[in-house]
Amino acid sequence: MFKWIFRIGLLFLVFTVFGVLMLRWIPVTYTPLMFIRSIQSQTNDNLPSGIHHDWVALSEAGPFPTCVQATEDQNFYDHHGFDFKAIQTAYEYNKNHEKTIGASTISQQTAKNVFLWPSRNWVRKGLEVYFTALIELLWGKDRILEVYSNVVELGPGIYGVEAASQHYFNVSASSLKNNQALNLATLLPSPLKYSPIDLNPAQKRKKSRAKKHLKKSGALKF
Repeated sequence: MFKWIFRIGLLFLVFTVFGVLMLRWIPVTYTPLMFIRSIQSQTNDNLPSGIHHDWVALSEAGPFPTCVQATEDQNFYDHHGFDFKAIQTAYEYNKNHEKTIGASTISQQTAKNVFLWPSRNWVRKGLEVYFTALIELLWGKDRILEVYSNVVELGPGIYGVEAASQHYFNVSASSLKNNQALNLATLLPSPLKYSPIDLNPAQKRKKSRAKKHLKKSGALKF
């Protein structure tokens, strides 16, 4: 039994390391979430059956990568996949509030989007930790941000900044204005409910906080 467990574990390790390493250079064209949404669209009229997804290099993603850092993970380039301060803050907040908040980094979200499925059980969370560590080690920050910007769900059937830019603003991602890119970033974490055209109060608050951060850091001008 021990030998079989060891062999299975070793096979899993080799397979996953090789797969993650290959995706350091190969564009991610399909994800588990895209597959799940395609299945869901068969019984949900609000979800389109098609997938809109166009890969672009990080240099062609416009201001979106910078904006999404401001809304989702301001310490992205300072941590190694896990923001322990944010995790502690979320833990303390969630103990006393019915509506909980998360502390997932862009690295964790990328690992989940590319390799896993959306759920909240401990098995999936454990695998997320494993794949997050792998992409931090084998990809590096710029590649993680590039993949995230290309696979993140930004509307019904819309994945990645290029498809979202064309759908909502009729421009390529490289031509996005700063405000447009920030509006796209406010779609997260509810891209199927929110709109980047008519922002709701929660999105406006998120945009305001991110705008202050971007102005203070000098990353973007508004």
